[in-house]
Amino acid sequence: MQARVSATFLIVCFALQYAFTPAAMSGSSENGAHKPAVFTDPGRAEKVKTTATAVEGIFKKFFEDRHLPGLVYGVVLDGKLVYSGGFGYANLEQKTPAQAQSLFRIASMSKSITALAILQLRDAGKLRLDEPASKYIPEMKKLRYLTKDAPEITIRHLLTHGAGFPEDNPWGDRQLADSDEELRQLIANGPSFSNVPGVAFEYSNLGFALLGQIVQKVSGMEFQQYTMANIFKPLGMNATVWEYEKAEQKKLALGYNWIDESHVDIPLEHHGSYGAMGGLITSIEDFTQYVALHLAAWPPRDEQESGVLKRSSLREMHHPWRLDAMMPNYRYPNGRACPSASAYGYGLRWVRDCESKTYIGHSGGLPGFGSNWTMMPDYGLAVMAFDNITYGGTSTINTAVLDTIITLAKLKPRALPVSDILEQRKNELVKIFPDWNGAERSGLFAENFFKDNRVKDLAQRTKELYEEAGEITNVGAMSPLNQLRGTFLLLGKKKNLEIFFTLTPEKSPLIQQLRMRAVEKMAE
Repeated sequence: MQARVSATFLIVCFALQYAFTPAAMSGSSENGAHKPAVFTDPGRAEKVKTTATAVEGIFKKFFEDRHLPGLVYGVVLDGKLVYSGGFGYANLEQKTPAQAQSLFRIASMSKSITALAILQLRDAGKLRLDEPASKYIPEMKKLRYLTKDAPEITIRHLLTHGAGFPEDNPWGDRQLADSDEELRQLIANGPSFSNVPGVAFEYSNLGFALLGQIVQKVSGMEFQQYTMANIFKPLGMNATVWEYEKAEQKKLALGYNWIDESHVDIPLEHHGSYGAMGGLITSIEDFTQYVALHLAAWPPRDEQESGVLKRSSLREMHHPWRLDAMMPNYRYPNGRACPSASAYGYGLRWVRDCESKTYIGHSGGLPGFGSNWTMMPDYGLAVMAFDNITYGGTSTINTAVLDTIITLAKLKPRALPVSDILEQRKNELVKIFPDWNGAERSGLFAENFFKDNRVKDLAQRTKELYEEAGEITNVGAMSPLNQLRGTFLLLGKKKNLEIFFTLTPEKSPLIQQLRMRAVEKMAE
């Protein structure tokens, strides 16, 4: 049984990776209408609501253990805020309760907003991701790289933390209010590099500050104005701001640190050129609209677009463009071992674990604040949590919350329906077993198939497997890995036969590869 699980896991990983590639993100098949993945577990929202008490307990313990002044959280399912909560205070002096309407600075969670603005301009034909950033920031034309063979920094390098700038979290946090002139002078003076562009991941706040400058140059609008007009207002995020003086003061969360067993005020920084990397101020209620936008990008489908960015472009943001780390020793907060891999998309982090669960989102940390939002597109589920203590980070706890919700609510990921062509080929295939009579004239197999496999060998092997399985009593349902490949079982009295096949890219797809093996019957 273990061998079967391992093989299936590898196939699923490959199929899921394919599903994230740009080629798989668009287009329609010639061999029938595309059938998007669907949820098959009924009563999903009600099941998730039953987890509210358990989730509240997780956040309460986190709040108390970390000495947080305030903490707010929200759980989103299928684009709706299912429940939310808060502990402590947004403003300690005024004893303002931390609530879903409280406005917290969410630090580097802001980066995906900047990335989204870049993709809006790209989709409008106003820029290209692989053109030099110096086209829009002239000061970058004179950059001196580490090597003479270094490529020019592109917009895509900036989006994926691949520009070669050094990791700059402590320093970058203190540049939030710098003016555009100060940022450009830094570039004109010649910044230092830790890597050649394009060869490694290294987190760079400077890179996203530069993306903010590109948004301004290309749009002809100040960064605040552009994002307000083209992202926040259309999404109904009416309380969201970049400059704290423009926030509704009664709802504004102030920042603190825990020093010498007491909370110390951390003054708020004004919005400046580095706001594009981490300055956004929003609430759980407002940010729900943004989370819903991203969740609605999945699955790929034919229905009309309705968001501020095309679904295909949102999925492009979610794609793991630059590998960050392999995590062979990763453990969930409950101690469960599960090796994982981490990568960076456009302003978003991507993680896939050993159970093929995919997590997409971003953390934030600034003096006075910590935050995280994480979504699981395959489950239509997301959680967000903001606090007001320096680097109070909720990444780990949000992962624990998602894991708890899925376990308690017994949520299942979307299931991909069987495409018409897969079902057709399965039914045609079964008819030639076990003798393979007329297979070469059936029109079922691609031109390579019988060059790669002799019919007499196929027939011999199939008969041996039939004998091992015993009388075949039924044909199992097709289990698709995508539109053009999958597995099904022939149910035998002694064992089952697992058949995997994959189809060609031709207009009328044919079987190009087929594997059969006997597997133990699962206990009923």
